[in-house]
Amino acid sequence: MCGIVGLLVKKPALREQLGQLTVPMLIGMTERGPDSAGLAIFTPPLTGSRKKVSVFSGDVEGGDHYDWHALVRALNQALNAQAEVEVKGKHGIVSFALEPEAVRTWIKGYEPLLKVFSAGKSIDLYKDVGTPAEVAARYGFGNFQGTHLVAHTRMATESTVTPDRAHPFTAGEDFCLVHNGSLSNPNGIRRMLAPYGIGFDTDNDTEAATRFLEWRLREGDALKDALQKGFAVLDGFYTFLMGTPTELALIRDPFACKPAVVAETDDYVAIASEFRSLAHLPDVRNAHVFEPAPEEMYVWQA
Repeated sequence: MCGIVGLLVKKPALREQLGQLTVPMLIGMTERGPDSAGLAIFTPPLTGSRKKVSVFSGDVEGGDHYDWHALVRALNQALNAQAEVEVKGKHGIVSFALEPEAVRTWIKGYEPLLKVFSAGKSIDLYKDVGTPAEVAARYGFGNFQGTHLVAHTRMATESTVTPDRAHPFTAGEDFCLVHNGSLSNPNGIRRMLAPYGIGFDTDNDTEAATRFLEWRLREGDALKDALQKGFAVLDGFYTFLMGTPTELALIRDPFACKPAVVAETDDYVAIASEFRSLAHLPDVRNAHVFEPAPEEMYVWQA
């Protein structure tokens, strides 16, 4: 049992309140996921050739006080990356004028215990072990600004409790997914993707779904086409909530065993596993509130 949360603000004035509105939604899902939590937020894309990665230092000795500026100096010296870093606790958002794969490879050689959780021009990702309230406070979720986000509270059922197994999961660039449920065929998906050179970082079943859908996007599918193919390949019970720089998407499996509720107004689209996480939102009394249908795709534009 886990909790999913999503919020897309249509009204530009609400972008400054995105994190403030989201934190009560996330905390409202504590009973569904008390062991770890995470959030991926989409902001205006970096300009020109600049991209960024979200890096986690918690597995490094002394990682709570990791020397991010030493990492950036070394990165600039090695690759002339024009890198900069924004530090929030055990996470560093490192931006640069290179392709992320080159930076990811360099980071692995520089400090193998650092973990790159996301890459792209728009996405910032934070996740860690702890209750939703603890993780939100640790990284200042309430201050976040942007157009939309995807968040999750986890109660582990099929892999151990570690920051890298918390959600959201990402693959490629600027794509993330959170999941409530369980897949019965993640190992089959791994075997299917192996010939394409697609590797995995964890044993979590959600990573298999994330990498399958991102692979279909990379092969040229529109998001709705990728999701339609997912219905034929991904076996199990699931509610998936996904984010791209321009979209928020929700699907449930053909049996709709895992809960979800949507509240939509002219100002926002809000999604959670239970309505109690939506009850505080502005003008929610006048929102169009509905339960998403099984095997139906819901895609909202940011």
